[in-house]
Amino acid sequence: MLAPMKPAAASLDFRIAADHPSLPGHFPGRPVVPGVVLLDRVLDAIEQAGAPLGALRLPQVKFLQPLLPDEPARIEWLADRADPNREAGPRWRFRILRGDDLIASGEVAGA
Repeated sequence: MLAPMKPAAASLDFRIAADHPSLPGHFPGRPVVPGVVLLDRVLDAIEQAGAPLGALRLPQVKFLQPLLPDEPARIEWLADRADPNREAGPRWRFRILRGDDLIASGEVAGA
């Protein structure tokens, strides 16, 4: 289980448009935004903030609620190197929120 996240170092508001190419197959007639699309947004947000991303791992990711097309959401993330027992390399903790509702959370780590 993830420990509570400190206040975010950065955030990005986003929406996944109803015409996104991944939605027709996920799920026909009642689409939800696929988790891989959300994770792609997380990586884009970290990279746009200036963090150089190379090979990555996702040691922990939890999807708690679905995000529907065109719903506003926010990614919050921060660099996390507080645990001296973790391997060296860049690491970020993130969460995805819809208002105050937690949609997903996890960690991104350099490989």
